[in-house]
Amino acid sequence: MKVGFIGFGEVASTLARGLMGVDVEIYTCLEGRSVRTRELARLMNVQLCSSHREMAQNVDMILSAVTPSQAVMVARKLGRIRGVYVDLNNVSPSTVRTALELVGKANTVDAAIMGSVLKKGLKVNIVASGPAAAEFAQLNDYGMDIDVIGPDPGQASAIKMMRSAYTKGVSALLLESLFAAHRMGIDDEALKYISQTECPDFQEKAVSRMTSSLYHARRRSEEMEEVVKMLSSETEPFMSRASLEFFQLLTERIGKMDEKPSNMHQVFQKLDKKE
Repeated sequence: MKVGFIGFGEVASTLARGLMGVDVEIYTCLEGRSVRTRELARLMNVQLCSSHREMAQNVDMILSAVTPSQAVMVARKLGRIRGVYVDLNNVSPSTVRTALELVGKANTVDAAIMGSVLKKGLKVNIVASGPAAAEFAQLNDYGMDIDVIGPDPGQASAIKMMRSAYTKGVSALLLESLFAAHRMGIDDEALKYISQTECPDFQEKAVSRMTSSLYHARRRSEEMEEVVKMLSSETEPFMSRASLEFFQLLTERIGKMDEKPSNMHQVFQKLDKKE
């Protein structure tokens, strides 16, 4: 099996590493990628192509794992291909359908990652829909955990958007309320008592949500734009729109971060410095 990745960040590199461990040939193109990404791909010894078109001619399947704002752009640049094209991006159903139409409807997959790739690696659950979802699910034979949920593009991404509306809304509320608690000198105590109403490992998950929210604020705001786009066709997304505005403001305040905070107090220290 030969698999190509468009984008080689956290998601793509983690999945690629897992697949390489079971003898899947991995390809990517580093055109326009950061120095850090280039170095990572070379250290992993993946097959490098000069363009995405060249990569498409060498692989059985392409997985697109880029930021939401790039999902349609990379599909348009790639154009129609013969192999299977999987959109793994956190985008709305309408956006994923637009992207998939650009590469050819017959061999396309709408896929959504339903958990932490960093924590679960190749075993992270992925839901998939679309004409070629069954072909994508053949990667289960190589250790992946892919559930085919339906035949239509947009079904998997809709579920992902609903999940994002919830998880990012909770993350925004946690960060906002506990930062205020930090200013009052009661952040540890506040988290302790909030945790009593939740699951046993809530404190660990809450801290993970806050550190990730700060480090990936720009990506979160792009994802929430897609959530609001989808929900607006069905209802008035008051809460999701507020979450979008929160992450937009966080992006403006923090900018690009070189390193991810390791704990809640580092998150608050970073926010304190920006006010």
